[in-house]
Amino acid sequence: MASVRAAGVYCRFAATKYSVFSARTHVSYDLKDDVAVIRLNDPTSKVNTLSVQMQTELTEVMGEVWANEAVKSAVLISSKPGCFIAGADINMIQVCQSSEEVTGLSREGQKMFEKIEKSPIPIVAAINGSCLGGGLEFAIACQYRVATKSRKTILGTPEVMLGLLPGAGGTQRLPKMVGLPAAFDMMLTGRNIRADKAKKMGLVHQLVDPLGPGLKPAEERTIEYLEEVAVGVAKDIANKKVALTKEKGFMQKLQDTVMGLGPVRKKIYQTVQQKVQKQTKGLYPAPVKIIESVQAGVEKGAVEGYLTEAENFGKLAMTSESKALIGLYQGQVTCKKNRFGTPQKEVKRLAILGAGLMGAGIAQVTVDKGLTTILKDTTAEGISRGQQQVYKGLNDKVKKKALTSFERDATLSYLSGQLDYSGFQSADMVIEAVFEDINIKHKVLKEVEAVIPPHCIFATNTSALPIKDIAAASKRPDKVIGMHYFSPVDKMQLLEIITTDQTSKDTTASAVSVGLKQGKIVIVVGDGPGFYTTRCVASMVAEALRALQEGVGPKKLDALTTSFGFPVGAATLADEVGIDVAAHVAEDLGKAFGNRIGGGNVEVLQTMVEKGFKGRKSGKGCYIYGKGKKDKHVNPDAEEILQKYKLAAPPTVSSDSDIQYRLVSRFVNEAVMSLQEGILGNPVEGDIGAVFGLGFPPCLGGPFRFVDSIGADRLVGIMRRFEDVYGEQFTPCQLLLDHAKDPGRKFHK
Repeated sequence: MASVRAAGVYCRFAATKYSVFSARTHVSYDLKDDVAVIRLNDPTSKVNTLSVQMQTELTEVMGEVWANEAVKSAVLISSKPGCFIAGADINMIQVCQSSEEVTGLSREGQKMFEKIEKSPIPIVAAINGSCLGGGLEFAIACQYRVATKSRKTILGTPEVMLGLLPGAGGTQRLPKMVGLPAAFDMMLTGRNIRADKAKKMGLVHQLVDPLGPGLKPAEERTIEYLEEVAVGVAKDIANKKVALTKEKGFMQKLQDTVMGLGPVRKKIYQTVQQKVQKQTKGLYPAPVKIIESVQAGVEKGAVEGYLTEAENFGKLAMTSESKALIGLYQGQVTCKKNRFGTPQKEVKRLAILGAGLMGAGIAQVTVDKGLTTILKDTTAEGISRGQQQVYKGLNDKVKKKALTSFERDATLSYLSGQLDYSGFQSADMVIEAVFEDINIKHKVLKEVEAVIPPHCIFATNTSALPIKDIAAASKRPDKVIGMHYFSPVDKMQLLEIITTDQTSKDTTASAVSVGLKQGKIVIVVGDGPGFYTTRCVASMVAEALRALQEGVGPKKLDALTTSFGFPVGAATLADEVGIDVAAHVAEDLGKAFGNRIGGGNVEVLQTMVEKGFKGRKSGKGCYIYGKGKKDKHVNPDAEEILQKYKLAAPPTVSSDSDIQYRLVSRFVNEAVMSLQEGILGNPVEGDIGAVFGLGFPPCLGGPFRFVDSIGADRLVGIMRRFEDVYGEQFTPCQLLLDHAKDPGRKFHK
């Protein structure tokens, strides 16, 4: 073990170059008695990843440690606050040109962790913060794991979210460690596991309580304490005082016996495959390959298992689905940075007008991050309902053990409800979430400007009204900006910020800063009717309404939409948005864009609203809703209205595939037109906004990546066929035509 080969061709090259010219920057170690403490810290990033350099230095350090006969055990720990290892470096995969190259990376990673697993000395992984993907695969290859009970400490295998699988032995080691059902749950969902649950599952051997602040910051003290505990454990393992394997209890032995039965395992595989098919509609290949890799290892042995894992990893990396999901991940990273710089004055005190569903939701995500928040409404009942909504949202976290009751109450102390404008004189930002009426918005804007300080920003949570029209009533239009949240605010990740020609850069920087503090993925778009997201979804809903009038039932329309990859069907989406909201937006955008944005007859929506069918919030829309989330059936009265406005379905454009492409092509064309008109600044924000705000199929990566994938020329051809029947609503925009003329032109490089 005097030397260990570096991981992969890239690592071999880097190791040769590094040993001659470079000092170690990512990995260091020192000896504490006979324990080697190996510290990880990437100085170029907020998180540690298994990059080429990190792997190269780790390989060299482990070689030195194994060659030193004085070393009896080792501790692997991160010096970086809040992060052990966040995963592999995606760039290593993206530079590969073939599945064989990616399979090679996987095989080298497997060999690297096999050496860790077969280490002649015990290695203790001391985990504080995120331990994900390749980081977890590294940790479970070590002989022992100690983790802090910090809220930041999470373990998981999120590779499936990138269209990949754990490719460095994870599909083989996890089932042995936590059992088949738990391993499948981890790998197929990508969900994070907290330290206490990880201990119960058998992922972690020992937990360490985090320390509070003292002479040093809390995080620094916790890492030092974790290291101290891990070093003690490493010594005890080397001295045979701590056993690496413990005697199995009766229940564990019984479970092992049951899992040893072939028919039982076969039933598990079948059940998991059925669930995957139901949830993914066959649109995501990664879950299937994960099951296949696990099954190969369990049923055919380790050699076949590791080989299948590596080959499947290589195949998945070359799929369009993986490229789309990785593109979305990188887009999220981009949209979680404030490209407008640091605001001149930090927003510390925020006021919200309107304690309805949206206002209370905005209040919850604000107080949750420690910002002092005023929630104003016109009635005491409204304030009470809003505060109750915030309490319920935080209490749900207590039930899930994400918060303690003390933390819930401390968070609620940041919120105050009131009927007047007292306290607004010290507000740094006001967000209005009142009814979508320009006159009401003008009224509250004037009232607010009479009491707020000069630096205070006025943000409007409108979904369609142009911000410049709202700002027309302002004495300080440079301080007016749009902040379009999506419902439910505490669950929907996107925040669409809208700027006018008069909005100052500092106002934009402050709005983005607040959004990022609230945990949102932020896109910044230009002003105009419907901005970006509302324009896209309105055109799709208009087409969905036409399909309903042509006789496609709500259930079938939902099935066609979800089978294309949308998480929510088009009819259900209309109910969730609100039939009254859809009617209002259709009317407003119809005035702005004319017939181009039309489709179905808006009178259908207006008639439904008149009869009280406003969607889920009223209990009736396209569907009638019961008490349970899934308790719904088609509303026969809504079907009667559709029958009244029935249209003949043109047979040449009414197949299932046609209906899907009618919906999607209108969405995509509107997205591309938004970029053409300068409403969107770039395709990345367009894809992020569509997926995280509107539910565009993640497997397609967003409307712009979809065009790159399907080919603009093919999409234009499909739209021309629809245009022949329906007219200008399917006329491709000029930018789409430009891309169709030049096959080499792409939105994403």
